[in-house]
Amino acid sequence: MTLFAAAALTVAPAAAESARDVLTQASFSARSKPAALQSIGEAERLAASVLAHAPGDREALLMQATARSYRAKMNGSRADAIAARKMFEALAAKAPLDPEPQLGLGAWHMGAVFKLGGMIGRAALGAQKSVGLAALDRAVAGGGNRAIYAGVAALLRLEQDAGDPKGRALAEFASRAGAPTAFDRVMRRAAAAILASIQSGNAGATRTLAARLLPFGQIDD
Repeated sequence: MTLFAAAALTVAPAAAESARDVLTQASFSARSKPAALQSIGEAERLAASVLAHAPGDREALLMQATARSYRAKMNGSRADAIAARKMFEALAAKAPLDPEPQLGLGAWHMGAVFKLGGMIGRAALGAQKSVGLAALDRAVAGGGNRAIYAGVAALLRLEQDAGDPKGRALAEFASRAGAPTAFDRVMRRAAAAILASIQSGNAGATRTLAARLLPFGQIDD
């Protein structure tokens, strides 16, 4: 991730005791698809081991959905992408006020539309930008003073439109929001970086930076 200013946004190494630990670390540190897929596989195994004893565990189900979504991003699998969408939809339907499934669902739709375009994304995967934006709005509304929700929403908006006023407002909020977790801290710093890029006036550079600052964005397709 060359635009990270000498790894300023890298997550500090942690004891990978959970699927969330593994995915957070890999999201911003993996530099190749094989490395990313190895970590994603480990997270899936950790989540599966929890689900074997507690099939309805919310955290394990959420990490399973997140890992599957990241796997689809890395391997381009339509089956993985659709499976991830259905997992997020099920979690969001079960707990509509939970911001994390909404964030995952919003990121899924926005990422698919960004990669494939609106028409192909909808035809191939059922991806819709309007659905993604609505889910992101729900995540931000339910997320309180947390940098992760506004930060991810800002980057997803700005990678598609560097002039998106709501994207900029969300980045401004995220740059000063609470950061109780490693992911929050990465998003708070990412928000500051994207605001500096917006102020430079180079829309293309801002879109590129936004894409790079998202999870696994440092790995080229």
